[in-house]
This record gives sequence, C-alpha cells and structure tokens, in this order.
Amino acid sequence: MHSHTPAGARPALGFDITPPDAALAEALRHKIDQKTKPLGALGRLEALALQLGLIQQTLTPELRAPHILVCAGDHGAAKAGISAYPQDVTWQMVENFLAGGAAINVFARANGIELVVADAGVAHDFGRRENLVDAKVSPCGTANYLEGPAMSAEQCAAAMARGAEIVAGLHARGCNVVGFGEMGIGNTASASLVTHFLAGIPLADCVGRGTGLDDAGVSRKLTLLQQAAGLYRGDYTPPSVLAHFGGFEIAMLAGGMLAAAERKMLLLIDGFIVTSALLVAATLHPATLQYCVFSHRSQERGHRLQLEHLGARPLLDMDLRLGEGTGAALAWPLVRAACAFLNEMASFESAGVSERSESSDVQAGS
Repeated sequence: MHSHTPAGARPALGFDITPPDAALAEALRHKIDQKTKPLGALGRLEALALQLGLIQQTLTPELRAPHILVCAGDHGAAKAGISAYPQDVTWQMVENFLAGGAAINVFARANGIELVVADAGVAHDFGRRENLVDAKVSPCGTANYLEGPAMSAEQCAAAMARGAEIVAGLHARGCNVVGFGEMGIGNTASASLVTHFLAGIPLADCVGRGTGLDDAGVSRKLTLLQQAAGLYRGDYTPPSVLAHFGGFEIAMLAGGMLAAAERKMLLLIDGFIVTSALLVAATLHPATLQYCVFSHRSQERGHRLQLEHLGARPLLDMDLRLGEGTGAALAWPLVRAACAFLNEMASFESAGVSERSESSDVQAGS
C-alpha cells in the first residue's frame, strides 16, 4: 500500500514521484496475449490495460471511486479583450456546475463519476456552499499579466498546495482515478502562454479561438499575448512561468496532478488548458506522464502540439473544445473496458479454445 505524508505537511513542489516498476510488464503482456482473441486484436485497449496493471502493480487492477476535479478561477487579463465572453461567466458557470446543469455534470452522471468543483480564485463570493470546495487563493482572481505577474510566487505555491490537498483527500477516501477539468474566462490565453514558454511552441501556433473568437478577435488576442510575452523577464522554469502567466485554477490542477501521480492514481487528462497544467507538472516531474491517460485531442489548435511535445496519443478525437473535464468523462468508459477485459475475459486455456497454430498463419477466431 502506498503511504503518503498528510496533505499540507510538505512544500508545494516537494513531491516524490517514481515511475511504475516495469518488472510486471512481461506477465501483463502474457495475460493479455492469452485472452481469447488474435494477438493485438483489441488494439489500444491492450496498451491501456497494460498501463493500468503497471500503475497498480497487479495483474488484476481495480478502478475505484472515480472523480473529476473541476477547478475554477478568474484571470485579470480577461478584461483586456482576450475572450469572447465577459468575466462574470466564470462564476455563473460555477453556479451551473453546482446546480447540476453543465455538460460535465451530465457526462459525469451518465458514466458514474463523482464531480468535485473547487473555487481556486473566482472573483465572486459564493458563500458557504455544500458542493463547492472553497480553495480560493484570492477573492478577485489573478492580476493582469499584461501589466505584471498574474500571481506572486507564494500565491502560485499556495494554489498548487491546495490542489494537492484536495486530491490527497480523494485518495484517502478510496479514489484511485481522477480526471481534471477547469473553468475560467480567459484561461485559453493563459494556457497558450504557459505552453509557449514550457514547450517552446511558437505563440501564434498556441493561440486559438477559445470560447469562440472570430478572426479579428483571434488576431487581437495574439497581439496582446505577444505583448505580454515580450514583457516577461523571468526564467523558463515551471514555477516562474506559471506564476507570471497562469491562473489559480491551472496552478491548482498542476498541484493536484502531482499529488495524484505521487499516490500512483490514474490521471485522466482533458484538453488544452488541463494539458497546460500537465506541462507544468511533467516538466517538474517527468514520471507524472506514466500515470496519465490522454482523453482526447481538442479542437483548440495548440492542443495537438502539446500532445506531440509530450509524445502523447489521445483516446478520442471528437472536435471537442468545451473544457470542464468533458473529454475525461467521455473517455472513462474506454478505461473501464480495458480494465474489464483484463480481469474478466477468458483465456484460451480457461475457455477451451485452440490457440493459433505455430505452423499456420490462421489466427484463432479469424
């Protein structure tokens, strides 16, 4: 059983993340290959089953109490015209999450996933709410990175620590699968800047339509972000880039991902903004990537380049660009199916089915 230090007992970046022990891989592959099917016939589900077994270090992995953590935060730069929507939409959508009416609520319910909504720094006073985790770092969201750093180093570390604490709490209650989602008007712009500096991707290739900008809006957004990038005098390390350009919700997600990987949980990665948080986590601790399932390829233009940079192959490609963790919720049934076939599908021996003949190219079942 993986033990861990209680949440909050370590500095935000002091995570102990080790890759899964690969010694079990051969036994897992043998088990997969002995299932009643031609070799490799379940395609990428076989790779997913192998990953699950390695993460949990067992031939019979279990997926327990899946959750999706949606972190919400406001961005000071949103008022400068980098989004098609006003900033108030952030808190209004949080209310929609709490009322159960958003896409992520619908998909989570449809797939038996518990939803956790965390206020990382929304510029709105929700009061005490039963279904909302109050992890607010600042009551007014981040500062405007067009003028200076979005947050202080202390605020950034606090947001990461709070994300880690939330995920540690889920793990302590039996959860071993966590998906990540976000809400924050202006956060595709933040994600573009974080991606540009941490992955070395040209800013023009990172900037997309976000919540629905027209061509003129995209052009204005790119001009503003180029100005912001030009003013940056910090180094290219994740803490510095994240504090200068990130959102509280992105920092909280990065901390949550590191805590999940440390606890050897399975991480379901959503789209462009969530992957920008993963760039932070994986640059700090590359082994984090071995615990990740990439749910889908977003229609947001920079996401494909993020995935290529990380060497990641997503499960789905459905032209999604909503965020909220929706892609993670939609990919979850495939993860469940991979686990189920590994545990429940008969082997040739147990089913009394003849295996492929060594002297023939004819596959069993072909």
